[in-house]
Amino acid sequence: MSRIGDFPDDDVAGWIQRSPDIGTAMANYTHAVYTKGRLPMRVRELARMVIALDNECVVCQNTRDGEGAAAGVDEELYVHAAEWRTWPGYSPAERVAAEFAHRFATEHTALRDDENFWARAGEHFDPELLTDLALSCAMWLGMGRMLRTLDIGQSCKITL
Repeated sequence: MSRIGDFPDDDVAGWIQRSPDIGTAMANYTHAVYTKGRLPMRVRELARMVIALDNECVVCQNTRDGEGAAAGVDEELYVHAAEWRTWPGYSPAERVAAEFAHRFATEHTALRDDENFWARAGEHFDPELLTDLALSCAMWLGMGRMLRTLDIGQSCKITL
């Protein structure tokens, strides 16, 4: 049950009514991440799922991109997200994105100071894509934690 109202367990958007200006702005930010972001979909979805696992956000873990199959995103990508370091189905770029997402969520200052990581990241992503990755991770981390903390929509299965 939501901590901020009597919203059904499968209502992931009703909370916006509690803060219409900020909620609408957040919805627009979310929309931009999914429609304007330049990350390859496999990179985006793996990074998103790693943060969903770190946040323990069930709705985020249950979310899938409806156009993913055309971009090579299959259920295996999601199922093995916790194994991003070792599962052989991920490319080196996908692993770097997953590492960024995980460390962004768990040790952001150590990540900031890790010159080895930034050298590896630069081999796979230009500054523009790293910016898209960081902004996307910021949205997923914040929204996922808000949804999980306030117990909003945790039984939802969203298809983007």
